[in-house]
Amino acid sequence: QVRPQFESRTNTICAVFTAVECRTQVVAGTVYFIKVQVSDAEYVHLKVFQSLPYENKGPNLVSFQTGKTRDDPLTYF
Repeated sequence: QVRPQFESRTNTICAVFTAVECRTQVVAGTVYFIKVQVSDAEYVHLKVFQSLPYENKGPNLVSFQTGKTRDDPLTYF
């Protein structure tokens, strides 16, 4: 659901957009840290916020890190 937000912010079109790892942090909603494969050898780390259900809002791409590899650890940022 955050692919269009990522592609808009980076001004790119991703041939692949596959989540390969995910971590969560519960706050007033949930923060997801997601490792996403965007090409054969390139990965990005996404920080996505999902508000509480009663707020009736979709996920929001908070920030991202590019230039990652499959072996880079998925950490808080």
